[in-house]
Amino acid sequence: MTFNDIFKSSFLESVTSFSLVDTVLALFIALALGLFIALIYQKTFRGVLYSPGFAVSLVGMCMITTLVILAVTSNVVLSLGMVGALSIVRFRTAIKEPLDIVYLFWAMAAGIVTGAGLFPMAIVGSAVIGVVLVIFANRKQGYDPYLLILNCESDESEQAALAAIGQKYVVKSKTVGPEGIEVTAEVRLPDMTIAFVNKLAALAGVRSAVLVSYNGDYLA
Repeated sequence: MTFNDIFKSSFLESVTSFSLVDTVLALFIALALGLFIALIYQKTFRGVLYSPGFAVSLVGMCMITTLVILAVTSNVVLSLGMVGALSIVRFRTAIKEPLDIVYLFWAMAAGIVTGAGLFPMAIVGSAVIGVVLVIFANRKQGYDPYLLILNCESDESEQAALAAIGQKYVVKSKTVGPEGIEVTAEVRLPDMTIAFVNKLAALAGVRSAVLVSYNGDYLA
C-alpha cells in the first residue's frame, strides 16, 4: 500500500463518516447560544458606544468554532493539520474593555462544547454564565464616578470651588499656568446634577466647570 492509497482511503472514510443531521443540529444550537451571548452582551454593555459588529462576531465565532470542532473530531489526521493551520492565526484588534474578553472566551467555549456534542453542558453552562454576568455587571458599586474639570483664575477661587464640592472628591491632576489653574477631580456625589455644575461655574474666579462621565478608559 502506497502513501496515496492511505491518503485516499482516509479521505473517503472521512467523507462517509460525515453526518448532515448532526452538523445541522450542532450549528443550530451554536447559533442559538451565540444569539444568547450577544443578547447578554447587549444587556450588560456599559461602555460609551455599543458595537453591533462585535455582537455579530460573537455569534459567528460560536458557530465557526463549532464547525472546526466537528471537523477535528471526525478525523484524527485532520485534527493534527488543523492545529498547525490555526497556530498561524493572529488577532490584531485591540480589546479595550476587559469584559469583552470574557464574551470572546465564552463564545469560543460554547462552540467547543457544542462541537464536541455535549449539548446539555453547553446550554446549562451558557445559562449559568449569562445569569452571573447579568447580576454582577449591572450591580451598582456605589455612585457612578465623574470627572470634574475646573478652570480657575487664582488659588482662592480654586479653594472655594473645591470646598463647594464637599469631602467626596479626589484630585487627579492640577495644571498651573499664566492663564490660571486647571484642576481635574474625581467626584462621587448622589446629587450630581446640572444645577450643581452651574453653581460651581457661578462662583467668583471660576471661568468654567465641565462634568464628564468616567467609565474606565472611556469618556463621554
